[in-house]
This record gives sequence, C-alpha cells and structure tokens, in this order.
Amino acid sequence: MPARIFAALLSSEAGALTAAELGERLQVSPAAVSGAVRYLTQVHMVTREREPGTRRDLFRVHGNQWYEALASRDSVLKRWVDALTDGVESLGPDSEAGRRLGETLAFFEFVQTELGGLMDRWREHRKTLGLD
Repeated sequence: MPARIFAALLSSEAGALTAAELGERLQVSPAAVSGAVRYLTQVHMVTREREPGTRRDLFRVHGNQWYEALASRDSVLKRWVDALTDGVESLGPDSEAGRRLGETLAFFEFVQTELGGLMDRWREHRKTLGLD
C-alpha cells in the first residue's frame, strides 16, 4: 500500500492529495491510507501539511524526495554499523558467524562512506540540470 500511495502522489498533477482523494483514487479504506502515509512520513518520502482553510491533511511528495529519503538513511546505517561491530566482537572475528557479520559490517561501512560522496555529487549534478 505505501508504494501505491507514493505512486499516486508522485503522479498527481500537484504532487499532493488528501487522504480522501487517495482513498478514492486507489479504491482503498481510510485505514489503509492512514497506515501507508504514516509509514511514508516516517521514512521521509511524504510530508503531511494542512490544506489551507481546512482541517484536512494534505500529503505531498517533493521534487527532491529521493535525496531526502537517502539522506535520512545515514543514521540508520550508523546504528547497523554499531550493532554489527558489537556482534563481531561478541562472536569473535574468527568464528564463522563473526566472519559473516564482519562481511556485512564491511559492506555497510562501505555504503555509509560512499553515500556521503554520492549525495555530494548529486547536489552538484542537480545544479547542472537547473534543479536548484
């Protein structure tokens, strides 16, 4: 359901819809919309705003939503790296389980390092596209 909600918002002309509009477009219950938008707001892919002059919430995707979603992953990666480091230490780096965790740790450390440079390069590339 979050993917359907996100696709509906992304493909809407304004990039924003109310919960009622989402439910109507997708033919789903208010509960389904509520759960999906709660998840999407938690992962920073959608923002919740007030529709001017009403008490209704408006859910919006922004042009730079992929950047924001990835940027928020840095804290998640840090927690995974910390947990994996503890796991390797607890299991011992020479045990089979410790080696598996160590390889996973190395992967996430690599991703964490590369993500920063990737985000910097994207900001520069956006300028060449006239998006900033």
